[in-house]
Amino acid sequence: MSAEGYINRWWRVVGALLMNLSLGSLYAWSIFVAPLEKEFGWTRADTSWIFTIAVFVFGMSFVIAGRLQDKLGPFKISVIGSIGLSLGFILASFTNSLPWIFFTFGGVMGFGNGFGYATPIPVLSKWFPDRRGLAVGLAVAGYGGGSAILAFIGPPMLTGLGWRGTFLWLGIGFFAATIIAAFLLKNPPAGYKPEGWVPPPATAKVAATTYDYPPSEMVKTPQFPLMWLGYCLGAAAGLMTISQLIPYGRSVGMPATAAVLTLVLGAVGNAGGRIFSGWLSDAMGRLQTLRLMILISAVAMFALGSTSNIGIIYVVLFIAYYCYGTLLSVFPSTTADFFGTKNLGVNYGWVFTAWGVAGIVGPMIAGYMFRTYKSYTGAFYTAGILAVISLVCMLIAKRPEPVTAKATA
Repeated sequence: MSAEGYINRWWRVVGALLMNLSLGSLYAWSIFVAPLEKEFGWTRADTSWIFTIAVFVFGMSFVIAGRLQDKLGPFKISVIGSIGLSLGFILASFTNSLPWIFFTFGGVMGFGNGFGYATPIPVLSKWFPDRRGLAVGLAVAGYGGGSAILAFIGPPMLTGLGWRGTFLWLGIGFFAATIIAAFLLKNPPAGYKPEGWVPPPATAKVAATTYDYPPSEMVKTPQFPLMWLGYCLGAAAGLMTISQLIPYGRSVGMPATAAVLTLVLGAVGNAGGRIFSGWLSDAMGRLQTLRLMILISAVAMFALGSTSNIGIIYVVLFIAYYCYGTLLSVFPSTTADFFGTKNLGVNYGWVFTAWGVAGIVGPMIAGYMFRTYKSYTGAFYTAGILAVISLVCMLIAKRPEPVTAKATA
């Protein structure tokens, strides 16, 4: 491959980062909780539903976007995602009722997330067959890092512009960034392979990846339900923490400034888990990386439910976010390895519905436990148990059996 081609390959990563840095603003939702509750008198359960709807719509629309991305290419789908994300924020600035923000921030913005997020993973999986874990990790790290950016600029914007102005100008800024990203996210030419890269020999372990499973066959494999359940229960713990981070920080006695700092710390852990665990999965294997991080996540959930020491909470929150970021990085690469890249958009879309369901399970657990017990202790213990079940699923999961004959046919 020429030097120009190599440079172009890395520009796809830049496009993926621009897209996901904007989409990742969803993870900073908790900075809007207090202003909205103060102005409208909404309860914590009410504002939790806004995040829950956004995550659910995100996960479900990802399936549609993945199918369309495989057929129409990444550009058109990225543009739809850009418009949906930006319009969701802009329309949310006109909120005067709970149903309106359910529709705008939850529905429209969640839809934009699903379409915007559907393109970077398949694009980079095809451009980087030699470094798939690292490339996908870098792409989705932007999603985790987006909340860190909003943690810095969000509070001053809320102070100077109010929550309405903040929603409006974020929508405008995100539109500019994601449209640029759409022009950078393109598939490689047919038959592309990196210069100097030799595909691994077709051993029994690798043969399973030579066949591109259509979604109708993928969902019938024993790997799919195990991956789906492991992903759902593992992600529920992280999404529960993300959706309630600022309120949780205040519930354990953190001042407002320190609570916002946890958002930055969590975003760094989230992004770090996506990058470094993606790289680690290239070296030690996808399943081994997932099993290790889900185990650590389970321990972290039990630790958060057992301590009130602020210093320990900071450390454990970072670990919990790191482990959560690992799931969003390594599950896409695992899907590509197991089921091929030809139908990766829709195949990972079906796997990713687990994340959408987790977006309901996690916040609902947190809201119910806090409303009932006025603390998050029970919520973290429950999340720890779900993570243990997730670990069992991933311990059972194995690579698909070789399908060389089917691939030849």
